[in-house]
Amino acid sequence: MYIRVLNETDTQAYRTIRLNALLNNPEAFGSSFDEEAAFDLSRFSHRLSNPKSLTFGAFKGEDLGGICNISFQPRQKMKHRAEIFSMYVEPPNRGKGVGRMLIEHVLQAARRRTQVQQVYLTVVSSNQTAKALYTSFGFETYGVDQRAMFYNNRFYDHDLMVLYLKDRC
Repeated sequence: MYIRVLNETDTQAYRTIRLNALLNNPEAFGSSFDEEAAFDLSRFSHRLSNPKSLTFGAFKGEDLGGICNISFQPRQKMKHRAEIFSMYVEPPNRGKGVGRMLIEHVLQAARRRTQVQQVYLTVVSSNQTAKALYTSFGFETYGVDQRAMFYNNRFYDHDLMVLYLKDRC
């Protein structure tokens, strides 16, 4: 597997994996398959060309097997913050270090921006595998958003996590 930033030429592959994520793990995302399946392809292309974020893809040959996004705050008072979102690895690629490689690349991108001092993410509280991955990088839970999402007649809590890249003041 190799990791690189996706661009507009990856739009169709990105759309496919994003819809797979929403089908395979609907409890992990705020969007639904039905909502995003109705989106025009240009909406996915716009996500990949947004200057405020980067979408990393994990490739095995030409096949996109995982994605992870990071967004950067444009406002002067918020430039010290970045946020990881939409982390997903296709089931056949799980347990092979793909998620770890994606997080490593995302965090390298954050560190290259000297203003970024802390990186945030949200994860479903019951997703122990993802939480263990994030914790292994030094992320800490700083709160729980109880009943953050309602899907399939069930509420899901979200753990709010942060990684401090630089010493706190």
